[in-house]
Amino acid sequence: MKILHINISDVSGGGPIAGYRLHKGLLAQEVTSNLLVGSPKTSDNRVASIPRKYRTENILLSLSRPLGLNYIPIFSSFNIHKHPFYQAADVLNFHVLHGGYFNYLAISQLTKHKPAIHTLHDMWSFTGHCCYSYDCDRWKIGCGKCPYPNIYPDIQRDSTDWEWKLKNWVYSRSNLTIVAPSKWLTEQAQQSMFNQFAIHHIPNGIDTEAYQPLDSEECRSVLGIPSDKQVLMVGVDNFGDTRKGGDLLLKALQALPDSVKTSCLLLVMGNGGEFLSEAVGIPALNLGYVGSDRLKAIAYSAADLFILPTREDNLPLVLQESMACGTPMVSFRVGGVPDLVRPGLTGYLAAPENTADLCNGIMQLLEDKVLREQMAKTAEKSPLPNILLTFRRNAISTYISRF
Repeated sequence: MKILHINISDVSGGGPIAGYRLHKGLLAQEVTSNLLVGSPKTSDNRVASIPRKYRTENILLSLSRPLGLNYIPIFSSFNIHKHPFYQAADVLNFHVLHGGYFNYLAISQLTKHKPAIHTLHDMWSFTGHCCYSYDCDRWKIGCGKCPYPNIYPDIQRDSTDWEWKLKNWVYSRSNLTIVAPSKWLTEQAQQSMFNQFAIHHIPNGIDTEAYQPLDSEECRSVLGIPSDKQVLMVGVDNFGDTRKGGDLLLKALQALPDSVKTSCLLLVMGNGGEFLSEAVGIPALNLGYVGSDRLKAIAYSAADLFILPTREDNLPLVLQESMACGTPMVSFRVGGVPDLVRPGLTGYLAAPENTADLCNGIMQLLEDKVLREQMAKTAEKSPLPNILLTFRRNAISTYISRF
């Protein structure tokens, strides 16, 4: 069995990291796996960049953007079938297809002779342009009259009805099986144009040897964190991204009592989090972007709580990582977050965008050490089915073996 993954990158972003972890897991099971990506970041000889005609395509993209059709001019996608990785593959696995490196109109050609799994990492593949639609459900009926043209990937003109029709037309001529990592995204896909295909709920895999509970005091010593501090860890890829809820986190932390602030330390992982400490009055250790699995495991294990203030999400990798390290979590009841944050078992779920409730969850878990310890044990034992899947049990590899 030879698998070819097509993704925006190999290790830059949640969807690419999930795809690369699957790639490594397949190799561990002696399944041949290669990646064609828009922007490779590793030196892995099984990862190659999709050949592009950048100059010509960029000119065409600048002409098409005012029309509201973002990726149609990327004609190089129709040459992927000439690449040795494609020619050797038995099965394709599409991942994140937006981001300006791939033309979705090529899907039908690429799947004409090779079956494909399309692993969804957001909603983009079945909407007229957006990755997350929030309260809009026009993607169920054909889009048009888009209420959120500025949501990534933004559009200069509302042609969402045309893009929706183009995607539906291409899919009707494609050989696809759909995989969604969260229950929420599975339900969305079942109500979308993808209802013409088999749809499977298969959570992302995580290496529980890389992510496991470590000695908290030793981890704090490594990071230089005083042992008498309660550590609030926050991890957001980009705090300036509205969807990630940096503004909600700010309000929730500002609402904490002064007595709690003085006893806490913020452990910040991600880009753009430098403002937090001064804005909320809590000392902080800013790790910036962390790519090392080992350093992330140390950070999670050093923390008392992990906070994710997201407005919308699929199955956040940071929550999987936190859970694998036995760190209780506080987040909002949105998207696929409830798959991982189980009230009373692994963390606290606040009402969507309710910063007072998020603050209450932080306070409740900080004040109850016994409950935090119980949650840590629950996460470590992993009694929740299909949540922490090691590579050797990754259900994707079991599924594709049917082809």
